[in-house]
Amino acid sequence: MHLTSRGPSWRDVLAGLSVAGLLLPEAVAYAGIGNMPPQAGVLALFMGLLSYALLGSSRFAIVSATSSSAAVLLAATGSLASMNTLVRMELAAGLVLLTGLLFVLGAVAKVGAVSAFISKPVLRGFAFGLALIIIVKQLPRLLGVVVPGHDAQSVLSGVLMNNAHWHGPSMIMGGAALLALYAFSRLGRHWPGALMVMLAGIALQHHLHLADQGVVPVGVIELHLNQPAWPSLQREQWLRLGELAVAMVLILYAESYGAIRSLAIKHGDEVQPNRDLLALGVANVLSSIVHGMPVGAGYSASVTNESAGAQSRWAGLIALLVLLVVAFSLLPVVAQMPEPVLAAIVIHAVAHMLDPRSFKPYFVWQRDRLVAMLAVAAVLWLGVLDGLLAAIGISLFMTLRGLAQAHVAVLGRLDEGHDFIDVKLSPLVRQEEGLLIVRPEAPMFFGNVESLMAQIRTAWRRCPGAQCLILSLEESSDLDGSCVEAMKELSAELSSAGQLLIVARLKSRAYIVLRRAALSHSTLTMLSIDDAVKLGRAQLPSSRPPLQPSPLPP
Repeated sequence: MHLTSRGPSWRDVLAGLSVAGLLLPEAVAYAGIGNMPPQAGVLALFMGLLSYALLGSSRFAIVSATSSSAAVLLAATGSLASMNTLVRMELAAGLVLLTGLLFVLGAVAKVGAVSAFISKPVLRGFAFGLALIIIVKQLPRLLGVVVPGHDAQSVLSGVLMNNAHWHGPSMIMGGAALLALYAFSRLGRHWPGALMVMLAGIALQHHLHLADQGVVPVGVIELHLNQPAWPSLQREQWLRLGELAVAMVLILYAESYGAIRSLAIKHGDEVQPNRDLLALGVANVLSSIVHGMPVGAGYSASVTNESAGAQSRWAGLIALLVLLVVAFSLLPVVAQMPEPVLAAIVIHAVAHMLDPRSFKPYFVWQRDRLVAMLAVAAVLWLGVLDGLLAAIGISLFMTLRGLAQAHVAVLGRLDEGHDFIDVKLSPLVRQEEGLLIVRPEAPMFFGNVESLMAQIRTAWRRCPGAQCLILSLEESSDLDGSCVEAMKELSAELSSAGQLLIVARLKSRAYIVLRRAALSHSTLTMLSIDDAVKLGRAQLPSSRPPLQPSPLPP
């Protein structure tokens, strides 16, 4: 169900009201994470809700600033700017603009299907480390203490060294807010716990005059609706931001697509990745123009919207209308929210990422447990931005390592049937007399072709009675130049020894390029291994010329 002309249902209205109560305090909190003024989070929220409601595909997704993107924004702008607020704001706007343009470019190029660029173990490790850093950085607000430094190690060290100066009223306020948020979360997602805690904190700050007791309020939140403007930056700054924007796109899309896809699967909805790329791109471009934060489909807000009963994207528009009323009439009230309460809201918002049980399957399966822990360590040791880049590097390394270490299986017939499987898998498998059947267990490309060919030659030497080699390339949809050269060398070696080569189960593109390469004394076929065996047996008794390649299907 999408945004239709018949208008929102009553369940959309209730869901919009519920999610609005979560979004405003989160927007202010995430702006604090990114060291941006609160208005940056609020304006980004407006742009995200509007853009996705009009252009997105998911009926549940809520697009706003997220904790991970805010942390990456802080690390990126902090690495390029001094303490000059104006320069930092321009850099942030430039980064958000490039992020949006990359999203739009991805939508035009239709690369939405490339959604798992960062592996899930690495993403979970990154999220775990990021949550730890965010929580540590909120401790000074929660404890009412001022500490030097901005990185997590310095903040934690400063908090511990200044334990004698921890502020009692701030600690009580923050602790009570955390307990209340936990209690509301136990009651169910339809309770706007963050909003209720925020309102309670504002009331206590006003009636008990907590500012006189040293409890610091958030301060004035101003929405400057100035004329939209593009960021004004130097060429060198744009180039550096372009590198950082790639990292921002990856983390935002991995986070957004995870939320969108999980909810779509749950309800049997269609996923349209390229459409969502466009919606995220437009949202970030508009957010940049008003000097807002980067936005994505956050998991907590999207799940809250779904749990509250949203039926269409009208729920996001209802939330937007409610927030507009609040923003233009109640922001002076919101400015009275105590900082310990804001810190508690941030800590509670990211606490779900600190569940060690998310790593348990990797230890049970004995797969990817090391890379998940390395991702955690990378974020804690290198910081958010460099940790993210390291996590992406880990993902790429995992992929290349798996492809480069591909195994070649020797196949045999299973129990006199038509199926051919690895001879190591069952005692019922027997090899065909006079034939050697092999299959690379991964797509063949320039990075692994030499290793695969070496394994094939080793298997051939271990089977001296074989007069025909059947090579199944079912895993390779296409072949690059290095693979074609290696195939020509293999066919030439077999031809000079008077032996046959049959390349079976070829995909169309691989078939075409091998026909162009004109492999000597070989047969190309798109048919099954069983059919290839029949072709091989037909050629074994004599030295008749090799069969012609089977024609392409119409």
